[in-house]
Amino acid sequence: MALAWLDRLLWSSAWLALAAAALTAASARALGLAPGPALLGLAFGGTLAVYVVDRVRDLPRDRVTAPERAAFVARHRRALLALAGLAGALAAGAALALGPRPLLVAAVVGALGLAHRRLKRFAPAKPVYLTFAWTAVPVGLPAAAGPAAAHVGWVAAIVGATVLPNVMLSNLRDREALAGRLGTRRTLRVASAVLLAGLGAALLGPASVRPLAALPLATAAALAFFRPSERYGALVVDGALLAGALFALAWPAA
Repeated sequence: MALAWLDRLLWSSAWLALAAAALTAASARALGLAPGPALLGLAFGGTLAVYVVDRVRDLPRDRVTAPERAAFVARHRRALLALAGLAGALAAGAALALGPRPLLVAAVVGALGLAHRRLKRFAPAKPVYLTFAWTAVPVGLPAAAGPAAAHVGWVAAIVGATVLPNVMLSNLRDREALAGRLGTRRTLRVASAVLLAGLGAALLGPASVRPLAALPLATAAALAFFRPSERYGALVVDGALLAGALFALAWPAA
């Protein structure tokens, strides 16, 4: 029973959407802003809608690279599309409540997400646009919503240096993009170096960004025990984003 609920959480993309919302909350706090319900609703709903639609559209390819997820999506296709509709409505309502600047950021990221199926055919581009999108949501949305945001560059650097290794590990599991060409050892070394740079930025930056050190540290733990399995990638590698963000939020404020 517990495993069935875990599968629903992982393969429905709700796990990723929770990570996006938590990252947004942690980043907003580091920016000196209060993450309101509309901001978190946009991050959660937008991420969930985009990923569900992508999973459904890319089902033939996923049967090879992610067979467990593909089987779940095939069984629950109608329910997932209904979920995507609800999530999209939540994201749209939240974006309208936040105003034109966050709406523009959300539109750009949403367009990238819906074009993911075509863009990922270009191996060198995949880590770049995914890192951009996963940095633009937790950092760009709060910064666009709150004109008093501080240390945007520092926060973006730390989040980006955490997200890029996450993307690299996902690509390594699927043997695609640049990680598939570099091989396991070199990919893990590059990912470790990027995480170290992110940790350095968190520790050397302004006091308000130091809690974000939890982000690269959590992903480093996932990297240290990396297994090229579908479930490890979904639960642990992606879950490290969620865990790191929650630790950052629990970190005492400076």
